[in-house]
Amino acid sequence: MSQIYTGIDLGSNSMKIVVANKMKEKFHVLAVSSYPSLGIRKGQVVNTKDATDHLKKCILQTEEMLGLQLKKAVVCIPTDHISITIVTGEVEAEDSSFLTGEDVSRVLKKAVSGHIDSEEELITVMPIHFKVGEEFVKDPKGMKGEALEVKAVIATVPKEPLYRILEVVRLAGIEAVDVAFHATGDYFEIRNDRIDSEVGSVVNIGSEVTSVSVFNKGIMIKNALIPVGSRFIDKDISYVYKIDEATSKSLKEEFATAVGRYADSNDVYELMLSEHEKMQIGQTELSKVVEARVYEILKLVKKELKSLTNREISYIIITGGLSELAGFQYAVEDILGRSARVCNITTMGVRHNKYSSVLGLLKYYDDKLSLRGKQDSMFTKYDADLLLKEKKEEVSNERIINKVFGHFFDN
Repeated sequence: MSQIYTGIDLGSNSMKIVVANKMKEKFHVLAVSSYPSLGIRKGQVVNTKDATDHLKKCILQTEEMLGLQLKKAVVCIPTDHISITIVTGEVEAEDSSFLTGEDVSRVLKKAVSGHIDSEEELITVMPIHFKVGEEFVKDPKGMKGEALEVKAVIATVPKEPLYRILEVVRLAGIEAVDVAFHATGDYFEIRNDRIDSEVGSVVNIGSEVTSVSVFNKGIMIKNALIPVGSRFIDKDISYVYKIDEATSKSLKEEFATAVGRYADSNDVYELMLSEHEKMQIGQTELSKVVEARVYEILKLVKKELKSLTNREISYIIITGGLSELAGFQYAVEDILGRSARVCNITTMGVRHNKYSSVLGLLKYYDDKLSLRGKQDSMFTKYDADLLLKEKKEEVSNERIINKVFGHFFDN
C-alpha cells in the first residue's frame, strides 16, 4: 500500500502544504507550496472567508504540481491554551498469544476516557510507556501478555478556535483526518535517537508569535507562547527607513544578516522609492536593526525556558522562517549557548525551516499509525499509482540528464 500523506499549515504569514510519500522508512516530497495568508492572526482564524479563499489558492498550487485533486490532509494547529495531563489505563488482551495494534488502540482509549472536559477537544495522546507483565516497553505489539497497561500524556485545547480552523479546511474542500500541534510537527522533524532520550526544547519563531516547547524523551511536557515574531522585524525596518512592510520583509529575507558584525560594510542595496528618488541601504546598518530584534526574541526564549523547567536542557532547536537568515546560528549561540542550534531540514524538495511543522506533522501521523498497527494513504490506490509512476519517470529523466552532464564534466 502506498503511504502518501498531505499536511496543511495555516500560518499567520503564509499557508503551507506538503505532500510526501513514505518509502523504505524515508519521506519523499511530491509537492510543496506556500501562499500568503489572510484571515489568520497569531495562528488563529479571524476571518473565515479570507482564510478559506487563500487556502483554496494554496491547494490549487499544489494540485497543479501533482496533477491530482487533494481530498484529505492532516492539519497543524497552534498550542494556544493547551492543557497537558498524565493518564493511565489497562485492558485485557484480546489474544494472550500476542498483543496487537488493536490492543494498543483500546488501552489508549481507556486511558483517555473520563479525562476530557466538555469544552475541550483531545489533540494528542503520547504514550510514556506500556507495561506488559513487569516489563516496560515503548511498543508492545507482538509481545505475549494477558493484559496491557499504559501511562500517557494527553493534550487538549478549547473546541471553538480548533473548530474555526477545521471549518476553513472543510470549506476549502479538504477532509481533515487528524490534527496535531505545530510543536509536535517541529519535534518529529528534528528527532533522532539521542534527542528521544533527553530533555530539550524546540522553538519556532513564527510571524507574530514565538512558541517555546519543552520535550522529555519525545513527549511535550510544557509550552509557552511569546507574543513577538519575525513580523516585528519587518515593522522595525519599516519604521527606521520609512518604507512599507512588504519591502521591509523583502529586505530582511534577501539582504540582511541576523548579526551585524557578519555583514559586509561595502554591500549596499539600492531601493527605488519613486521614478526620480532612490535610497541606498547598507547591509551592516540594516543588519544591526535586524540583530536588535533577533537578540530580543532569543533573550525572551531563554527567560521563558527558565520559567518552564528547572531540568537540565540538553538541546535547543530553533526553527521557523526567520531562522533561515544568514548568520542566525551565531545569534543563537551568543544568547542560548553552544547546545542550541538552528534546525536543518534535509528532505529533498522542502529545505526551508518554514516547512518544519507541516513536514514533521506527516512523520508524526505515520508514527501514530504505526504504533496502532495501521497504514493510510490520502489518495486512492489508482491516483497514488498514477502519481508515483509520473514521479518515477521524472526521476528517471533527471538521472539521464545528470549522466549526460556528468559525461561532459568527466571528459
